[in-house]
Amino acid sequence: DPQMPDHDRPLNERGKAAAADLGQWLASRAFVPEEVLCSDSLRTRKTFSGIAPALPGAPVLELKPALYHAGPDVMLAVLRHAKAETVMMIGHNPGIAEFAARLVAHPPANPEFARYPTGATLVAEFDVADWAKVEFGTGVVVDFVIPREVVV
Repeated sequence: DPQMPDHDRPLNERGKAAAADLGQWLASRAFVPEEVLCSDSLRTRKTFSGIAPALPGAPVLELKPALYHAGPDVMLAVLRHAKAETVMMIGHNPGIAEFAARLVAHPPANPEFARYPTGATLVAEFDVADWAKVEFGTGVVVDFVIPREVVV
């Protein structure tokens, strides 16, 4: 529906399938978030709904209106308020792509990282005891995948 506000656009069938596959991929590698910081748009909420069934336990979902079409600086500010040890962020391009690129010291070898297509998933570690101390350029890539490369 071209009249529908972007914020209310649903996740398409391909997106639903990709979310389910990403949930399986995350669980199979023990990349299980305890807290999910998610834009409050319909399609990001549905992305989480597609990922969540595959995850053991029940991550705390934090809907963050500030993440809707946010830039990297806003995303970093939201991340700095995370409470759990393992956190997932679900946002929107182009902001999430730039955020991912700026977070890590060195990008993953996968050439798709530069494109950061819809559903791209970066797993990174940070040598900090508190998310409030996270800085751009300090993340270490653990893994990176895009939906069409997911093998579960």
